[in-house]
Amino acid sequence: MTDKLTTRRKLLVGIGATSTIALAGCTDGDGNGNGTTEPDTDTEPDTDTDTETDTDTETDTDTETDTDTEQARLRVAHMSPNAPNVDVYVNGDAVLEDVPFGDVSDYLTVPAAEHEIEITAAGDPDTSVFSGPVTVAADTDYTVAAIGELGDDADQPFEPLVLEDDNSAVEGDQSRLRVVHASPDAPAVDVTAAGGDTVLFDGVQYGESGYVEVAAGDYTVEIRGDTDDNDGDVVADFDVSLDGGTVYTAFAAGYLTPDDEPADVPFDLLVGQDSTQ
Repeated sequence: MTDKLTTRRKLLVGIGATSTIALAGCTDGDGNGNGTTEPDTDTEPDTDTDTETDTDTETDTDTETDTDTEQARLRVAHMSPNAPNVDVYVNGDAVLEDVPFGDVSDYLTVPAAEHEIEITAAGDPDTSVFSGPVTVAADTDYTVAAIGELGDDADQPFEPLVLEDDNSAVEGDQSRLRVVHASPDAPAVDVTAAGGDTVLFDGVQYGESGYVEVAAGDYTVEIRGDTDDNDGDVVADFDVSLDGGTVYTAFAAGYLTPDDEPADVPFDLLVGQDSTQ
């Protein structure tokens, strides 16, 4: 690890979302209700052939077509430091356009199913940098993070990292924080606070992520080289404010040593608000 980049910066919590277009994804399903026509057992021999055919036979076919297909939510994060702005397609439809590095989109509502995701250079649909299936389950939130690098000499290959998000309720005096290691030239890291007295995450490798719940408040978050005692050199620190009842994701992204890399994108901790109660 290197201490070239021991910086201290105040992050504005919440990353500006890029253009989003919600997907229309409802399919029709049949809901059949069986109306029971109770036979009138009161068979008085009323010779009056009053055969009221009771057209009111509640055939209650209840043709309520259940148009509510099971849904999921999906968003995209651009965390590839040497990739250009990108467009994102789902099943051939453009849903996000001109997304720059560091941005996280709003959630898109999609049917719970397998979807074909394609990422291209912005404005150039013929320049595909990724194409492949992503399966999402009902009533679940996902983040698809574009991580790694473009090019033959990449430290880490460009790929989508599919993360299942935990946006469940958080106590009012607590915050839920997730860290995602997306820095392609950084080794495993420990993430601490309070000068190392509080260990938030231990030994996070590139491409790994995890959640922790902490008391709401202001923190100085330290990124350290991974050691057994979580006391490695601090390569960067960041001031972060966490509100109660709120879920956040922090992407450790960019280059630890940008001078040696294909793009001048320094290491940063990009903190976004995922949900609030």
